[in-house]
Amino acid sequence: MVKLFKTPYFFRWIYHRRVWGFSSSDTVYLTFDDGPTTELTEWILALLEEKNVKATFFCVGANILKHPELGKLIQEKGHAIGNHTMRHENGNKVDREEYFRSINETEQLVTSNLFRPPYGRMPLKYDKHLADQKIIMWSWLSYDFDESVELEKILKSADKNIKPGAIIVMHDNAKVEERVKTLLPQLIDLLEKKGYKFATISA
Repeated sequence: MVKLFKTPYFFRWIYHRRVWGFSSSDTVYLTFDDGPTTELTEWILALLEEKNVKATFFCVGANILKHPELGKLIQEKGHAIGNHTMRHENGNKVDREEYFRSINETEQLVTSNLFRPPYGRMPLKYDKHLADQKIIMWSWLSYDFDESVELEKILKSADKNIKPGAIIVMHDNAKVEERVKTLLPQLIDLLEKKGYKFATISA
């Protein structure tokens, strides 16, 4: 199966209400999905602080309930936080009422108008009902979760495909711990050598 690291342009045309990237000459936007988790989020926060990098964390509500101190720590460290539903529901596989209830429940825990649909999957017709939210997608997907993709291949794709204004997706769930701990420092170093700065996504 072909791995689409870079989001095809026609996705941006079809899902034009969603944010796929930004206009910038030297900035990229590092994002993390699915946390917070004790296994990985704390480690990521320490690395980002060491390298003076800011990022945006799209948090699952159930994980915020398990680790409220990590949700607070993300923001105390100067990072942005966003809504990633309560239980990481696939918007194409649950009914509309359940999906929006999940989003609303997470809004009580995450004070942000940034929203990312889990798996990037959500019916197009839902977009208009989320007019008060910024639906944040991505320009480049790291495949940190897919062990069939070698880390060297990921870094080569990053070097080739990450452009100014790109939104980069990584994960901070327990399943990717080993790969992220190897990949993330190298990815940050690679992008900094190319002259990029890192910023949070504004709410």
